Amino acid sequence: MSSADDSLYPIAMLIDQLNNDDLQVRLNSIKKLSTIAQALGEERTRSELIPFLTEAIYDVEVLLALADQLGKFTSLVGGPGFAMYLLPPLESLATVEESVVRDKAVESLRTVAAEHSAQDLEIHVVPTLQRFVSNDWIPSRTSACALFSVCYPRVPHSVKAELRASFLKLCHDGTAMVRRAAASKLGEFCKVVETEYLKSDLIPSLVQLANDEQDSVRLLVVEACVGIAQILPQDDVENLVLPTLRQCASDSSWRVRCMVADQLVDLQMAVGPEITEVCLLTTFECLLKDEEAEVRAAMASKVRDFCANLTKANQVQLILSCILPCVRELVSDLNSHVRSALASVIMGLSPILGAYETMQHLLHLFLIQLGDNCPEVRMNIVSNLHSINDIIGIQQVSESLLPAIIELAEDSKWRVRLAIVEYMPALAGELGPKFFDQKLSHLCQRWLNDHVFAIREAAVLNMKKLVELFGAPWAEQAIIPMILGMSDNMNYLHRITCLFGLSVLVEVCGTDMTARLLLPTIILLADDPIANVRFNVAKTLQKISPFLEGTVIEVLVKPTLDKLNVDTDADVKYFAAQAIAGIAAA
Repeated sequence: MSSADDSLYPIAMLIDQLNNDDLQVRLNSIKKLSTIAQALGEERTRSELIPFLTEAIYDVEVLLALADQLGKFTSLVGGPGFAMYLLPPLESLATVEESVVRDKAVESLRTVAAEHSAQDLEIHVVPTLQRFVSNDWIPSRTSACALFSVCYPRVPHSVKAELRASFLKLCHDGTAMVRRAAASKLGEFCKVVETEYLKSDLIPSLVQLANDEQDSVRLLVVEACVGIAQILPQDDVENLVLPTLRQCASDSSWRVRCMVADQLVDLQMAVGPEITEVCLLTTFECLLKDEEAEVRAAMASKVRDFCANLTKANQVQLILSCILPCVRELVSDLNSHVRSALASVIMGLSPILGAYETMQHLLHLFLIQLGDNCPEVRMNIVSNLHSINDIIGIQQVSESLLPAIIELAEDSKWRVRLAIVEYMPALAGELGPKFFDQKLSHLCQRWLNDHVFAIREAAVLNMKKLVELFGAPWAEQAIIPMILGMSDNMNYLHRITCLFGLSVLVEVCGTDMTARLLLPTIILLADDPIANVRFNVAKTLQKISPFLEGTVIEVLVKPTLDKLNVDTDADVKYFAAQAIAGIAAA
């Protein structure tokens, strides 16, 4: 092949691959564009590869990959001074009908635009943006909205005026899709616009968009309010932004109100505690009582964070007088999603209110939710029980909530049982071994025999934690008999649990107790009729061997493994051989 042919090979190869019927081949060719560009060199990448990519038409997956690749191509066309060569293909991609391709192309355009010098930005990027704005094709105008905040800070004042006018034009566009795009980028654009123009130009557009006929536009105004509130002085926020937000909070569309609920804590952080107390607290209460369950659920999930950000001087008083009455209603809400959202955060009020107010106002709410008929509610409460231990004390927790906790230990939903199992070491550790023997021992026995493996596994791991707390002598009396008793269970899964429990406890029981109490049962199970049990014996013997003396290994462990090594079951022989090799190498 001649040198001229060699120079054309990368492009020819790319063409062949892009014309392949296999989508994966076409995708892989696009993902290798950087390699092809390196082979061509910077000049030929600009003059040959980029024009080829601009004119070619592919399917959506390939276009998406191309849009992503071009955002990383600046160094391959010669650096920032040549970044303008990437604009034509990205401009083409940013006007396609498929939204995922457009979004990726716009993301890459923003990256490439930021790499331009100020002069090149004005010469090349701004005209691209203006073509987007003036295009009759709707997707083109939607793509334009994301580029204003990148261009505006680095262009002359005269160009800034043009950009502001263009953005306002998009805010008033006759197509809802374009107005949505403008509303979604309004807050971002406001952060780079001078305050005087923000007040005179953009906030009136904010107000107009808040009255748009499409709720999909109005709900995006809420996020813009948060962005604007972060940059304006508090007086301006109160006068210019909060009226629009209050309007959104009482919007006829539940979707708009739900967006207010989602964004209210962010807005609270932006405006500070004083405006929150004067202006936002009432909105918060109203949304907690909203007629739509989705809004109440969204707001209920924000209760803890909203309360935590209230001014410290009035925090407890405001919670007790304004928010807690709403919380009491939500605890008995007819919608389970609302109750579940509240259950995930309600215990977080305890550190804010303190021990006395928790005892007075929250404990009975916890009890109601612990007995809720929805398992998700019970699960969320149980999962957060640890958060109140330090506030009211574990003794008070046990006295007030223990009956409900014990009842949940046998809950029909295994995830609820699992949460109780995982909470139990903290409870037992604080209250001591006597408490465990009296109140929890029978529960642990049931957990060890639970039909769900995750419960059995968690119960065993908890016992290890308890032995670490209470000591090996206690374990010999309270725990080990419980686990050894599972060795003759009719269900082979529980016999496997017995082996798992013994292999875990050996780490905390010591050499003497392992050889004297645990090893005999393990060896006994080597004759189990179920192959799964026998190969678990081999695995267990290997695991406990570091905790045994050499003579014990020679006399008891190795003969048992030798017997398993000639077992009729292939898996048993395999794990026995593994154990023999592992012990020999130790």
